[in-house]
Amino acid sequence: MNIKFTFIAILLAFSTGIACSQTVDFKEPKDGSTVKSPFKVVFVSTGVEVAPAGEIKENSGHHHLIINGDSIPEGQPIPFDDTHKHFGKGQTETEISLPPGKYKLTMQFANGAHLSYGPKLSKTIHITVE
Repeated sequence: MNIKFTFIAILLAFSTGIACSQTVDFKEPKDGSTVKSPFKVVFVSTGVEVAPAGEIKENSGHHHLIINGDSIPEGQPIPFDDTHKHFGKGQTETEISLPPGKYKLTMQFANGAHLSYGPKLSKTIHITVE
């Protein structure tokens, strides 16, 4: 009987953890990669729905790419400028052209009004462009 309850408790904890897990990451490029410009950027997300800008729905939003910058604090708007790329149509991949050099790329997930979900839904990698 004790084993049965332990198994059920483990199963519930595991399934709850999966359901509550929200993450964003880069599928391409990988952290530390050396790439040639233009290069492909692919975003992945778990536990959140990718949706176009304008739609305000819980646990949904769209990706932003910040070049040589940090994540945006939760609730703050993502700036519209050359270093903050918006993917408000719900895109999950793009092609980027950058001159040769070392770069920090930060992916920031934000809601339909471009308000950041903060560091919890961001990911930073470093790349070198040849």
